[in-house]
Amino acid sequence: MADAVQPIRWKGDRLELLDQRLLPEKTVYITCRTAAEVAAAIRDMVVRGAPAIGCSAAFGVVLSKGSADAYEVLAKSRPTAVNLFWALERMKKAKDLEAEAVAIYEEDLAANRAMGKLGAELIPEGARVMTHCNTGALATAGYGTALGVIRSAKDKKISVIANETRPYLQGARLTAWELVQEGIPCTLITDSMAGHLMSRGEVDVVIVGADRIAANGDVANKIGTYPLAVLAKRHGIPFYVAAPLSTFDPSIPDGSHIPIEERPASEVTGYRGTRWAPEGVSVRNPAFDVTPAELITGIICEKGVILDPDKDRIKRLTS
Repeated sequence: MADAVQPIRWKGDRLELLDQRLLPEKTVYITCRTAAEVAAAIRDMVVRGAPAIGCSAAFGVVLSKGSADAYEVLAKSRPTAVNLFWALERMKKAKDLEAEAVAIYEEDLAANRAMGKLGAELIPEGARVMTHCNTGALATAGYGTALGVIRSAKDKKISVIANETRPYLQGARLTAWELVQEGIPCTLITDSMAGHLMSRGEVDVVIVGADRIAANGDVANKIGTYPLAVLAKRHGIPFYVAAPLSTFDPSIPDGSHIPIEERPASEVTGYRGTRWAPEGVSVRNPAFDVTPAELITGIICEKGVILDPDKDRIKRLTS
């Protein structure tokens, strides 16, 4: 059964997407009736999170009845999350498009719950868990990846430190909202506060999601993940990544080959119509960074946990 938070609702002739740009103030669904509308929703961050993007793209193909144009427009929507391309390749091989899209959605739900159960075993009783970006029901078909692990460990009396995740504030707007709804104790911090809390012994474990995992275990995730991994290594704190098998990309040998999306300057210079940066300033806005495998304690997927991930260990579990 799906969670109360449903970012994706398939209605047979249309796809309804929870507009995550308006959360937590408003709960509004955007209706998509064509692949182009789904692609625009992905590009404009109506729907976000690698698994949710993949599921949405699959339903976009259904709406287009599998036209070649649909595959092209959806593939161009966002470049980093490999789940998008994985879902499109599955849809190309499907005989029944709608049944395949529904299967992708339901398999993601099942994978998230399996990851949650496996990952919860790694979380100590009473742990203070730091997370970055949003990896919950909003980023998936439901339940979540890293946040799914946190949900599954709820009975261990854990608490969560949520990084706000500049510049789009997914942690502040979305993760904090999900945790408050779930009744899991949550403290919100700015991204730049993470090292201070680690140095004071106030973080027991870090767990994040992923948008693409290379063959050697390098992980692309929301910008700001790499420095968290460096800080966790410095302070001896376990650093885990939770992601479904659809996030693994064996065609990419290492993280240097992962395309990194650059998003609009307006996301950095201000927010929702308020500008705080001076006109004329240059801006960089990479949406993701790459964390080397040697900084990762373990990768949690629905088939198991890959400790000290490398090419051989990943291949053994995912093949």
